[in-house]
Amino acid sequence: MITSPPPHQPVRYPPCPNPDKLALLRAGAQVRRRLAAEPLAEKVPVEAAEIWAIPQFVSPDECARLIQLVDASARPSDLLDQGNGYQGTYRTSYSGDVNRSDPFVQMIERRIDDTLGLPHECGETIQGQRYGPGQEFRDHMDWFWTKAPYWKQEARRGGQRCFTAMIYLNDVEEGGETHFPNIGVTIAPQQGALIVWNNACPDGSLNQDTIHAGRPVVRGTKYIITKWYRTRRWG
Repeated sequence: MITSPPPHQPVRYPPCPNPDKLALLRAGAQVRRRLAAEPLAEKVPVEAAEIWAIPQFVSPDECARLIQLVDASARPSDLLDQGNGYQGTYRTSYSGDVNRSDPFVQMIERRIDDTLGLPHECGETIQGQRYGPGQEFRDHMDWFWTKAPYWKQEARRGGQRCFTAMIYLNDVEEGGETHFPNIGVTIAPQQGALIVWNNACPDGSLNQDTIHAGRPVVRGTKYIITKWYRTRRWG
């Protein structure tokens, strides 16, 4: 499921202020403690980033139901304008927020909240993503580049993204891996598996080594859901 080929030339974004550093440090410590006590959580053995995997986090039946919700909300994916001159990032998938008032969605959200030990009110609405053959999301980060024009709005509605929780909803015939280029870690889709990573370093600094990509699907269709957590109440 997890492989570690040699890393290539690191991808780097220009440095930016980090006003949420203390909150990022605290969130990291909380999740680290919680996942250390989770017997099914496997920590990826790299020093530069904190990434965990939990297999069979959702059942095949739950995956099938989530796929239906993803298809119902899917539209061409958009992309935040980083405003930093980096032109290598683009996204060709379909995505959309699922209905947060759906009791089934609420149950999945509570399961993720409880596993990470993060407050429910800090979690964004779950986003579903669908990738067909040839579709991908090139190298990007989930944390916000605070020099970008969008940061003022994001600072008001929850602040920095501290953690990413992503669930693979199906196996993919070929391709569609999640790749962290700076650390040479590649994770192949596995139905029901939860992947979690800290968008910051243990000291609360923004972690450039969590830059990642959704590699192109070669055969089949890839379905995932993603939930991002903020340092403060979201929205």
